[in-house]
Amino acid sequence: MACRVQYSIQNGLRLFSSSSPNFHTSVKCQRTGLRNSKFFLSKGSLNCTCRASYATNAADPFVLTTPLYYVNAPPHMGSAYTTIAADAIARFQRLLGKEVIFITGTDEHGEKIASAAAANGSSPSEHCDIISEGYRALWKELDISYDKFIRTTDPNHEAIVKEFYSKVLAKGDIYRADYEGLYCVNCEEYKDEKELLDNNCCPVHLKPCLLRKEDNYFFALSKYQKQLEEILIENPDFVHPSFRLNEVQGWVKSGLRDFSISRASVSWGIPVPNDTKQTIYVWFDALLGYISALLEDNKQPSLQTAISSGWPASLHLIGKDILRFHAVYWPAMLMSAGISLPKKVFGHGFLTKDGMKMGKSLGNTLEPTELVHRFGPDAVRYFFLKEVEFGGDGDYSEDRFINIINANLANTIGNLLNRTLGLLRKNCQSTIMVDSAIAAEGNAFKDIVGNLVDKARQHYENLELSSACEAVLEIGNAGNVYIDEKAPWSLFKQGESGFETASKSETRWGGLKPGHITAQPKPVFARIELETDLNNATSETKKASKKKERQKTEKVVEA
Repeated sequence: MACRVQYSIQNGLRLFSSSSPNFHTSVKCQRTGLRNSKFFLSKGSLNCTCRASYATNAADPFVLTTPLYYVNAPPHMGSAYTTIAADAIARFQRLLGKEVIFITGTDEHGEKIASAAAANGSSPSEHCDIISEGYRALWKELDISYDKFIRTTDPNHEAIVKEFYSKVLAKGDIYRADYEGLYCVNCEEYKDEKELLDNNCCPVHLKPCLLRKEDNYFFALSKYQKQLEEILIENPDFVHPSFRLNEVQGWVKSGLRDFSISRASVSWGIPVPNDTKQTIYVWFDALLGYISALLEDNKQPSLQTAISSGWPASLHLIGKDILRFHAVYWPAMLMSAGISLPKKVFGHGFLTKDGMKMGKSLGNTLEPTELVHRFGPDAVRYFFLKEVEFGGDGDYSEDRFINIINANLANTIGNLLNRTLGLLRKNCQSTIMVDSAIAAEGNAFKDIVGNLVDKARQHYENLELSSACEAVLEIGNAGNVYIDEKAPWSLFKQGESGFETASKSETRWGGLKPGHITAQPKPVFARIELETDLNNATSETKKASKKKERQKTEKVVEA
């Protein structure tokens, strides 16, 4: 969203100069996936659904992944938040001229899926189809520009998982053993007793873990403890934010235990290659989706083909609850198979509502689809990017949501664009009269905006999304202050001489050329009215109406 706000300002006000080495006016459409390649106008702002052709082209693609979301239940605001953040990062990387491969998808195997399907009276396959389509529908509602959507029930994914399993088996890192322990069905993981709460409750799901004994296949995670310790020390940027890195280092130093990678009691899964009576454990299956997603539809599925199409991932974006699997299990698995590690794992926090943890039992869930239908995708995207410090936990309240959207989008950014276009329409028939390429020379406003653009870029590169939004907002504030100070409406009133002064010394900017027709002014971001405001307005209207009726009656009586 922040990238799109910045882009909207750029196209409405031309705050970015076309002479900049990072921007070309031509656009090469290469977008695949969610929409056909095109420009589209959304709420008066120009947005691009394709990969723009810029001056700099990186050789290696920027591969960005969200988690593969578990389909035991429909998508919620937590999964929407991760994907909104990923989309903003993907759009920023495209603006830099990089080829981006934005991967998302659904994790569809395991015990919870089979149980959820049975509870709904459907087969696991039918259940997965419905929920997976729900994710696609929500991503469309939120205007998510993903490139690849992988389902772990895809045949190509199964082929990759089996090949990967066989490589790790050949390395001698898979063995068979009996295991008895406390198992959390929701985490799909055996738990160490020291990490559990009272009554053996899982600290994440707050439900009692079950005592289980199974004959399974195990991955020799403990074998990679020293290598993982070295990686985390030598590559401090591997896990972000830094306090998440500290968590991961603590887990590794406390001692790594081998973990189960198969289930004998779960039929809904990929069969183990050397033992069809067992299925592959969900994490040893789902994590491979980041690689299998890189496969082209017409290519024979193989690890080498997938890896050569873009691996390693530049960034895994995940919730903090699955950090252990991505920053400990996954790197060890990849090392075993002789595959490069991802460049960065970023674990963000959780969302709360009105300061409380969300839950159906509390009746305070936040449904993303309902939120989009009420306020629109731009408002939803902007709020969660700006108001949640990326990496930490964040809170939603409706009053705060409405106040932020009105103040930042409707009043500051929307007002700047509308008043600029309105002045052009009223005084110049919406037509740019002079070449604006060199108008900003010697103008302090250009330097202010240039510095803020650089500031926003630096924040995006550091994954400081909230701060990046703030820098974009500062551009809007600076623009409004500039217009107030210059008061171009008074120059227009002076006639031809005043107009000439304004157009030559003040309005030449960026790539606007003579004869360019600007868009008609209309609200880019609608102001949201609080229910209390509406009720008060209705009450005042009723009072005024009653007063008029009373006055009419009095006049009739007097007559």
